[in-house]
Amino acid sequence: MAKGMGIAERVETLIAPCVAALGYRIWDVEYVKEGAEWYLRITIDSDEGIGIDDCEKVSKAITPVIDEADPIEDFYYLEVSSPGIERVLRKPAHFAASIGSEVELRLYAPDERKRKAYTGTLLSYDGKAAVVCCGGEEIAIPCEKISKAQTVYDFSKNINKEGKSET
Repeated sequence: MAKGMGIAERVETLIAPCVAALGYRIWDVEYVKEGAEWYLRITIDSDEGIGIDDCEKVSKAITPVIDEADPIEDFYYLEVSSPGIERVLRKPAHFAASIGSEVELRLYAPDERKRKAYTGTLLSYDGKAAVVCCGGEEIAIPCEKISKAQTVYDFSKNINKEGKSET
C-alpha cells in the first residue's frame, strides 16, 4: 500500500467527527508528495457550497485533532479546499453522488472503439463499471480501464445572449 493512502485513511477517520460537527462533509483526503514536499489535502463539501471562510473554519478545527493524534511523521502542508464544480471522482461515493451528472471518463489506453475518453451522463456505477450515455448510446466502461473520472460543468449554459454570466 502506498504511504500516502494509509495516512489519508487514518486522517479521514480522525477528522470526520469534527468536520461533521461543523456541518460539512469530507469529499476526499489525500496525502501526496509533490517534488520534495508532502501535502495533506482535505476536500470538504456541503449542500450550500464551500467558501474560503468554510475552509478556514475547518482548517482551524482539525489542526489540533491531527496534531494531537500525530499520524504523520514527515513535515507536510495542510490544505483545506472545496471539490469545485468539476469534481474528481475517485471513490464509489463520488460516483454515486454524481449519477445523472455530466462526466468525463479518461482511459489508460484507447479501447476497442479507439477512444481514449468518454463524456456523457453518468447513468450508473457498481464498482466494476461506470455506465455513461454518450450520444444516446449507453456505454459500460470497466473501472480498471478508467485512469481519471471527473464531473464536467457546461459553463456556456450560464451565459446569456449578451455573453454575460448569469451566475
